[in-house]
Amino acid sequence: MDYKTFLETLSQRINAGKEETSEMISALCQVMTEAALDGDSVTFPGFGSFEPRKRIERIACHPKTGKRMLIPPKITLTFRPSTLLKQKVRNHE
Repeated sequence: MDYKTFLETLSQRINAGKEETSEMISALCQVMTEAALDGDSVTFPGFGSFEPRKRIERIACHPKTGKRMLIPPKITLTFRPSTLLKQKVRNHE
């Protein structure tokens, strides 16, 4: 589902205009981004949780040249689906 379809579907379900719904989605993304930057996880009951994880710096080999290089540390965001969501997906198949 692309953003346009998601926006239309969500605006119909909550009986709001597309512009208002778009602002809500933007605000949600901003809150989630700020929480991830602070190192906090964001949990949606029945859906899942987004958790920031720190990856330590490491040494890797460049695949083309075989040269060793240092990969700096970074923060990645992972999604863990809830058991309820997993069950709904399994039962739908």
